[in-house]
Amino acid sequence: MNESLIIGTRLVVFALLFYSIGIFTEQKKKHVTNIVLIFITLGIITDITATVFMIIGSDNSAFTLHGLLGYSSLLAMLIDAILLWRHRLSEGAEAEVPNGLHKYSRYAYTWWLLAFITGALLVFLK
Repeated sequence: MNESLIIGTRLVVFALLFYSIGIFTEQKKKHVTNIVLIFITLGIITDITATVFMIIGSDNSAFTLHGLLGYSSLLAMLIDAILLWRHRLSEGAEAEVPNGLHKYSRYAYTWWLLAFITGALLVFLK
């Protein structure tokens, strides 16, 4: 594995950690706390950076099945981050997360996990 893929792989593991902390906190508290915003934002930053490194380091086209799954899951998490920030800024820290946003966060994270797992399987099965 080349250096760019190694860096991208390490960063995506950090994205997993950051997203997990942010989403599990939101799901448990049903509020957009500072911890939720910090970790979701860190997840987005590391996920985008990891994706760039993986594209640079890959010999495959950027438009593989795993790539499209990864891009769509990154987009889902980016939308979730925007919606969480918007909710926090408009409603404040004490406002409970609406049921629709609460569910969307869970589904976006699950979709992202599927992309993460398929990427890991591709590496292990190679």
